[in-house]
Amino acid sequence: MSVEGLKRLQVWVRAKDFALKIYKEVLPMLPSEEKWNLNQQLRRSSLSISANSAEGYGRFYYQDNVRFCYIARGSLDETLSHLTFAFEMKFILEETYKHFQKEGDEIDKMLNGYIGYLKKSKQGINEPGANLAISEEAPAYITDTFEASSEDTTAL
Repeated sequence: MSVEGLKRLQVWVRAKDFALKIYKEVLPMLPSEEKWNLNQQLRRSSLSISANSAEGYGRFYYQDNVRFCYIARGSLDETLSHLTFAFEMKFILEETYKHFQKEGDEIDKMLNGYIGYLKKSKQGINEPGANLAISEEAPAYITDTFEASSEDTTAL
């Protein structure tokens, strides 16, 4: 897989650009005392959107890809939550906040559409090992030894 493949994935491009805009437009507006708190949280959550989209894309099997899209969607919601906090603390202007909120809603729709596409197309379902499941029988937790020891304690 190459970056060229990712560049064709519009949701990844949009999420990457979203993070870049947060780095350029929001992080410089935060006060210095937020350097290790809100600043770091926004960095991580905004980058996680495109990173998880990329990781899922590289997995080939649609169920793995869908799972990473769910994680990306959670990171998007986390980012929007941090932006809401930044706005309510008056760290960023209302115009900036509304712009990112609108863009986040659009990325959310793109992620949901991509998830729907992946579920419908079932890409990678015929990959070797895709249909294998590993399971094991759960051990019994109540044993004769346990029952005997509990009888002994009642005699005390």
